[in-house]
Amino acid sequence: MTNNLPPRVVRHRGLTLLELTVVVSTLLALTAILFIGSRAWKRGSDRTVCILAMRSMQVATRSYQNLYGYSFGGHPYAENGTQDIAEHLLSKGYIEQRTYLLTRGANKCPSGGTYTCPVPDVFPEEGVLYMTCSLSNSESHVPASHSSW
Repeated sequence: MTNNLPPRVVRHRGLTLLELTVVVSTLLALTAILFIGSRAWKRGSDRTVCILAMRSMQVATRSYQNLYGYSFGGHPYAENGTQDIAEHLLSKGYIEQRTYLLTRGANKCPSGGTYTCPVPDVFPEEGVLYMTCSLSNSESHVPASHSSW
């Protein structure tokens, strides 16, 4: 009598070592890409926050200057015993307390720089920022053109 049944094939369940290695290396590569991308996103958002802080201060300064008719390079009238532009802006509601503290160097840039106002009681010339970041040269915290501010 002949047996016409095919031979039995034994199948093993699970992953081989090679398959497991490929899966783990793929997951590690995807994780590395995620971390690199998130770091770049964080640097970009820090730069944006810095630029927006300088822009809001510049717009408030120019608005105040235009509204009260001050000229470039001029001093504001003394109010409450001071000619400091940032103090005038704060007292008249043009800026918030946290923006005022930026002009004093009390709060830092998200990337770790400090904000300064080179001459706090003089309206800057056209094209010159009232408040700058110490990282503006090293990490391009200032946009190429800020003349429209």
